[in-house]
Amino acid sequence: MVQVYGASGLQRREQAWELLARAVQRCWGLSPLPETARGERGKPYFPQFPQYQFNLSHSGHYALCALSDAPVGADIQVVRPTWSPRLVERSCTPEERAWLSARGDRPQDFAALWACKESAGKRSGYGLPYPPSRLAVPLPKGVGEGFSPQAVCAQDGRFFRLYAGTGWQGAVCAQEPPPEEIFWLDLF
Repeated sequence: MVQVYGASGLQRREQAWELLARAVQRCWGLSPLPETARGERGKPYFPQFPQYQFNLSHSGHYALCALSDAPVGADIQVVRPTWSPRLVERSCTPEERAWLSARGDRPQDFAALWACKESAGKRSGYGLPYPPSRLAVPLPKGVGEGFSPQAVCAQDGRFFRLYAGTGWQGAVCAQEPPPEEIFWLDLF
């Protein structure tokens, strides 16, 4: 079962680990936060508890983490007012670029795509390929249709769910459909 936790108001990126500690205690009853290590490509894990999988992301004043008993990836992005056209070109497949164009090249749509790509790369443990356009993520079915936070997209045995709030977009990629809701924890 996948659980997703979030926090806002972060002043330092290290505070994202406080979110993880609280989520792990709440979900699995582990306190203090178990020792972490990093895999060959940098994905963090708990060496003493391999049955517990997690992923953690932070952007700006926000953090998002996902917990599961199977590989999971999470990403959160603060929506920037503009994104470099070179970044979009290098990051998106032709289909993704067409979808962005049909949506008016809205910054929040690129942030959602980027969060999906990051969550898929993190779930795999390999990270994003270079260029990121080599990794396609599922798009909404209708041309020009936006992502719906209530909808789950599936692709190649992976399930994606998008989350959105004022000024941010997030995504979780898992082996099973992620939950509709984020448990927001007050850390400060």
